[in-house]
Amino acid sequence: MVKLSATFILAVLLILSGCSLSEKRMTNLDIIKSTYEGKTSEENGENLAKYVAEDISWTEAKGFPYGGTYTGLESITKNVFSRLGGEWIDYKFTPEDYVANEDKVVAYGTYTGTYKLTGKPFTARVAHVWKLKNGKIVSFEQFVDSQPVNDAIK
Repeated sequence: MVKLSATFILAVLLILSGCSLSEKRMTNLDIIKSTYEGKTSEENGENLAKYVAEDISWTEAKGFPYGGTYTGLESITKNVFSRLGGEWIDYKFTPEDYVANEDKVVAYGTYTGTYKLTGKPFTARVAHVWKLKNGKIVSFEQFVDSQPVNDAIK
């Protein structure tokens, strides 16, 4: 018969409980996918808010209706997301694929939507470049064919 010490048994129990309770660390790609692939746009927004750095730098492309660089989630929400939600019907980004390399993730695909004031729909190709540090999103940069978006507004 093998006798096990109480210390050994306690150590094994702690290791096993730690293994079952530990949360899998999300990769940078997982983090970015969570901002696009939630069940609802609200879930996507919650995931974005969960992972952005406090001083995130967010750049909308020059020539895009909301072009400029915004710092912090409050500024991004005011200058980008609130306007998109208020001025467009069914405005969305549909990711086609992702490319991930260390601290950078690129999501590319298509924007679609209909501008409320004109009733004109659009489709535009787009790429988003995300940079992360220690599991937090520190920057976002948009590359987009702005012409179809601007044509829908006119």
